[in-house]
Amino acid sequence: MHRPHTLQTRLMTAVIGFVSLILIIVAVITSATLGQALEGRLQDQLRSVSAQTSVLVKQAQYLTVTGRPLTAQTVLAGQHYPGLLLAIATEGGTSGAIVTPDGTTALTADELRTLSEAVQHAPNTAVTLDKLGSFQVTVQESDGVGIVTGLPRDEIQSTMAQLLTVITLATLGGLILLALTTAVTIRLSLRPLRAVAGTATRVANQPLDRGEVEITERVPESEADPRTETGIVGASLNKLLDHVNDSLAARQRNEELMRKFVADASHELRTPLASIRGYSELSLRSLRQAQGSGAGADAAGTETALERIQAQSLRMTRLVEDLLLLARLDEGQELVHGTVDLTQLALEGVSDARPTAPDHEWAIDVPEEPVVMLGDAGRLHQVVANLLANARTHTPAGTRITLRVSREEEEAVIRVHDDGPGIDPAVRDELFARFARGDSSRARQTGGTGLGLAIAKAIVEGHHGTISVQSEPGDTTFTVRFPITPVPTAAPSPP
Repeated sequence: MHRPHTLQTRLMTAVIGFVSLILIIVAVITSATLGQALEGRLQDQLRSVSAQTSVLVKQAQYLTVTGRPLTAQTVLAGQHYPGLLLAIATEGGTSGAIVTPDGTTALTADELRTLSEAVQHAPNTAVTLDKLGSFQVTVQESDGVGIVTGLPRDEIQSTMAQLLTVITLATLGGLILLALTTAVTIRLSLRPLRAVAGTATRVANQPLDRGEVEITERVPESEADPRTETGIVGASLNKLLDHVNDSLAARQRNEELMRKFVADASHELRTPLASIRGYSELSLRSLRQAQGSGAGADAAGTETALERIQAQSLRMTRLVEDLLLLARLDEGQELVHGTVDLTQLALEGVSDARPTAPDHEWAIDVPEEPVVMLGDAGRLHQVVANLLANARTHTPAGTRITLRVSREEEEAVIRVHDDGPGIDPAVRDELFARFARGDSSRARQTGGTGLGLAIAKAIVEGHHGTISVQSEPGDTTFTVRFPITPVPTAAPSPP
């Protein structure tokens, strides 16, 4: 099975490949440069030696007048330049010799033939003679005598061979050291990624689809340094896990709230349903008894039962309508924006609330200039009505309730204040939750659904506002803030 190439393998292959190519190019350039330098040096030596041999040949020509024959060995007699090669071509023939540590050695006919063929093509060239090696030779003529002078190339070849050997060994050693260093460096550099992979694997193995879930796995801080590229990955994963953990916790809280909501809704619906069932059974029994006796003595009782059934049905209808309203507000529906005068709305709210609680003191504080904003007049009236009803319901007779409207910079502010007993701190944080209940001093007395403040909060947030409460014994204030120019909201499509 083909094994996939890892990032470490690819990086090592790329680094070693590029470095090898660079080393080869450097080796070729170095060898070529050194070879040219050695060749130039040898050429300089050859020109100097060739001039000397030309002088020696002239001296030997002078000696031949005295009766000595002109040969290469005669010319090289007494010379101590190991490797010096000399060939002379005269009318009497061709001769050649080479200086050795033991004296001079004559060139064979085959060697002279090879040397002659080489210099015929180029006067300055390299020639290889069997058993003698390679020579750099040059041709010159002096007084009708052809002179071939040569110097051995052994030093150049030896130097180049040593250089290539050193370069090869150094390259191989350097590549091995580079491979080890690169492997260690890459492995250490990729360690944060392995830590990320391990963390992700452990998180993936956790059951996240049910129950209360908390993700405690994180990439270690040492492997999540945002100053490094690989550390950024670890830091990003930790940030993602924090977000997922918070989202799972929020999901769990929502599930708990939903279960509580269903339980509260069921509890609220159970009471009117039980009443309807009981009174309906009572009415049926009264009707059967009346039919059996032929009298209408139980007609009054039947009428009372039907009235109770109607009252409980209306209560259940209000609950269902409130739940439906909350659902539509959660979806961003039910709001139709227009120009709203909060001053007039407050006056109407207090006027409506005063007859419902004549035993309370009602007061209103509004500015002379109307406070106008963009919003849904009907829903904003509901907010004011719910806040006033909440203050009326949960305070004893004689309590003073004050409604204030003001403009503070770019916000419209509505405050509902009462000097009643205050709100229990234990339930203050959940006061705007659905089916919220206060303590005994604020217990429900009017058969409300427990959704008034939740509806008010949903309407306020639908207008991009905020609602809050501050309470202590004798001083409770609900504060609603709206932006004067709220963020435009698309009007719902007509049904």
